[in-house]
Amino acid sequence: MNAILDNITLVVSEFRQHPYLQAILVILASLILARIADWFLTRVLTRLTRKTASAIDDQALGMLHKPIRYSVLLAGLSVAITQVGLPEPFSFMAFGTIKTLAVVIWLLLGTRLTLLILDWMTRHPDRFHVVQPDSKPLFEIVTKLLIFGGAFYFLLISWGVNVTAWLASAGIVGIAVGFAAKDTLANLFAGVFILADAPYKIGDFIVLDGGERGQVSRIGLRSTRMLTRDDVEVTIPNATIANSKILNESGGPYVKYRNRVAVGVAYGSDVDQVREVLLEVAAAAVEEGHLAPHPEPRVRFREFGDSALLFELLYWIEKPETRGLIQDHINTAIYKALARANIAIPFPQRDLYIKQMPKQE
Repeated sequence: MNAILDNITLVVSEFRQHPYLQAILVILASLILARIADWFLTRVLTRLTRKTASAIDDQALGMLHKPIRYSVLLAGLSVAITQVGLPEPFSFMAFGTIKTLAVVIWLLLGTRLTLLILDWMTRHPDRFHVVQPDSKPLFEIVTKLLIFGGAFYFLLISWGVNVTAWLASAGIVGIAVGFAAKDTLANLFAGVFILADAPYKIGDFIVLDGGERGQVSRIGLRSTRMLTRDDVEVTIPNATIANSKILNESGGPYVKYRNRVAVGVAYGSDVDQVREVLLEVAAAAVEEGHLAPHPEPRVRFREFGDSALLFELLYWIEKPETRGLIQDHINTAIYKALARANIAIPFPQRDLYIKQMPKQE
């Protein structure tokens, strides 16, 4: 028994005297551990992810295979370099290279996972209201900047660069740039909030406080563009829109838009006949496809005016951009229908009374 222990002690002592042999064994052990980790991901975790209804965890798990395998190998390689005991310049270069490779591996993984998660959130807008198809590019840019910024920071640390002075300089430069470009930054932040809050989207018809009305053609980080009914493209800074009241005519449960036409008829007219004539005009417009069939058009007797009975025809149109064209059609049809029914449309009149004629000289 003592002889066996002596042999083992002799082998261990000889093994300690060969650092390169130790390094080879560490690398072999890291290869085995990498295979074990890969087997664990493939067999154990894959069974758990298959039980979920979503496929994003399966895709994310598939992306983890190579990074974890390479990370285990790099860890084993760093231990092997430590066992060998390279001189300081070569040791610094070796460890710096290993850390750089690790940062690059996880940088690529982080970018791929970010794109996967954002794409999955975009396909479920009912669950994630912030990330929408229009705002997805913004989130991609922001997350990539954060990931690349973090990777650059760790790269500097890996090569022993002191980042404290760099961060202080960047802070001073950032303050100076902020004061110099405050209007541009205001538009950028407003663009971020517009994309995140989504008060309107491309294709919507909006009306601003200043009276601008048109179809949104582009939403950028600095400005929003909309095309007016005169086919003129208007560019509005996002900061202006963020501080304005926005009327989205395409918002709500559907795109339909309700329009109103005020009609005045002479006193003494049959109100039931007026109501019937207006509804017939609306029904004919529905059959011709000008108006939306649902909700149905309706007529309201609003008030007794100074010289007319004031009615209002309310109808729905399928798209807000056709409001002017359809209103022209409806006004023309109403005028002709009232004329056929001998219903007078009053107009302002003035009676002049002369109390005394001037004397003739």
